[in-house]
Amino acid sequence: MERVLHFIDGEFCESADYRTFDNINPATGEKIGVVAEGTKVEIDRAVAAARRAFKTWGKTSAAERSVILHRIADLIEQNLDELALLETTDTGKPLSLSKSLDIPRSAYNFRFFADFVKGMSTEAFEMEGVALNYALRRPVGVAGLISPWNLPLFLLTWKVAPCLAAGDTCVIKPAELTPMTATKLAEICKQAGLPDGVLNVVHGFGPDAAGSALTEHPDVDLISLTGETTTGKAVMKAASSTLKGLSLELGGKNPNIIFADCDLEDALETTIRSSFVNQGEVCLCGSRIYVERPLYDTFVERLVEKTKALVVGDPLDPKTNVGALVAEEHRNRVEGFVQRAIQEGGRVLTGGKRPEHLSKGAFYEPTIIVDVDSSCEITRQEVFGPVVTIQPFDTEEEVIEAANDTSYGLGATIWTSNLKRAHRVAGEIEAGIIWVNTWFLRDLRTPFGGMKQSGIGREGGVHSFEFFSELKNVCIKL
Repeated sequence: MERVLHFIDGEFCESADYRTFDNINPATGEKIGVVAEGTKVEIDRAVAAARRAFKTWGKTSAAERSVILHRIADLIEQNLDELALLETTDTGKPLSLSKSLDIPRSAYNFRFFADFVKGMSTEAFEMEGVALNYALRRPVGVAGLISPWNLPLFLLTWKVAPCLAAGDTCVIKPAELTPMTATKLAEICKQAGLPDGVLNVVHGFGPDAAGSALTEHPDVDLISLTGETTTGKAVMKAASSTLKGLSLELGGKNPNIIFADCDLEDALETTIRSSFVNQGEVCLCGSRIYVERPLYDTFVERLVEKTKALVVGDPLDPKTNVGALVAEEHRNRVEGFVQRAIQEGGRVLTGGKRPEHLSKGAFYEPTIIVDVDSSCEITRQEVFGPVVTIQPFDTEEEVIEAANDTSYGLGATIWTSNLKRAHRVAGEIEAGIIWVNTWFLRDLRTPFGGMKQSGIGREGGVHSFEFFSELKNVCIKL
């Protein structure tokens, strides 16, 4: 994709002023093309198209919508190799990860919601001898979908699929750093028979640009954002004037709590993943690791050993475990966090620098930091890179207090063989998603979302449809 265009009302198009911005491959630092830069003009056109399309799409049956969603899933699977290459080129992640996780899960998101919508039901309440009440579920209207750059297609389809399944239409604003798979998805949707205007894509930036025009637009009924907490606050403020429905999945600073009675090998293998998969650019990564003191030295030694064995390199090389960060600017941000942690007394056990064998690209070594406490910036702010801290703890009460000492509340992982302790600690941790003796294991029917500054609302199963549809009660006097 040398030139990435908008997709509005079923057609690919340039911006009205032909303005573009560069698309950079983070693994090489090279320009790979240009992207049409949208403004309020393109957002207005896309919203108008979505509003027109809603008049018919909102009235199609769930069975008809399900058929089209399954076709989209089929085409994603048929285009897996191309989509995976586009995703890796945009993000810098290993191609093996794009092929095994991002693209297959994107197809499954469509299949899941295509099937789920056909089984949706509502409630009925009988007022004996007086009246019968029943609820009707109806689509809301036009949704603005703002997707992040870390798992671009994966997390975009997590919004698009339930949106379309519910009967809504949408305007997508992809992250400016990763525009290509959203554009390919638009092409796939048209090929699958999705009516013109139901799905629209406008590329561009956030503040005072396409993003703010979308969130402020009076004809947009819903905004679903996955992104940074500061972005979520700005979107919430922008959407307030029109009282839009909001679903915000924001940042995390997730604790990984490891008790001495855990299955050590399982905990180590999974912690390597939860620390460094996708270069640590996952909102659910366990970036704060707490280890019970009797196991602390052994665990740290073994984790450092496994981390040093990770291969950092060319995303297209099948041997690569850790690719490039998404952009040079983001790599500099991650690097700054590590340098400030060292100044605060932190000690780097491995990593903490740019790989010496890679002369170009936004690469950074997987990094483990110890000798920090809960007051340090590195343990309080979301780094969103391949950087974790490890701290010892002595008691259950102590680690619960430490884990909850954060403004975030997205996810947490607990490792223990004690069933009572697992339930007890899970009940006390302030986070929306708790894993016990596993990580990133998802049943798409379950509620997904965060507490505190990690977001508003829940996604998954019926929870997604509660956002993308409205219930109205009908009362019949008998």
